[in-house]
Amino acid sequence: MARRPVALVAAVVLVLEAVGIALLQWILSIAVDAQQMSMAGLPTGAMSTGTLVGGILFGLYLLFCAFVMARSGLRDRAPGGFTRIVLISCAVVHGLLGALSVGLVGWVAFVGMMVVLGLIVLTLVAYDGPRGEGADEAPGGATPNGPPPAVAGPA
Repeated sequence: MARRPVALVAAVVLVLEAVGIALLQWILSIAVDAQQMSMAGLPTGAMSTGTLVGGILFGLYLLFCAFVMARSGLRDRAPGGFTRIVLISCAVVHGLLGALSVGLVGWVAFVGMMVVLGLIVLTLVAYDGPRGEGADEAPGGATPNGPPPAVAGPA
């Protein structure tokens, strides 16, 4: 199955996206500072710093997701509990950003977000667990919930 290459490609795409987001937020903070923008009396420096810090934090979040994807791809193992939740949250964020980008940026941005979403979801589904015969059985041949219930028959 092609789960290793998909996880590694998703990691590379997330790294590129993290760099792009951080760069975009840096440029926006420069624009806010240069134009002396203010909202509801908030100082320009606070808005500029908030934009920059938000971009850095979001970029670090995407880099962490890329690290988890790369680790899963290199080890060929599913991510653990916490890291799996982080990847699910990353998929949800990309779904929301995709929905917002249709109206704000256009269909090309939507397609880009959906490609990244697809890579994340494909990685999560590919590492979901064993498939096929015996997947419902626990080690030793027992079912995970114990033996099947006894059927009452004629006595």
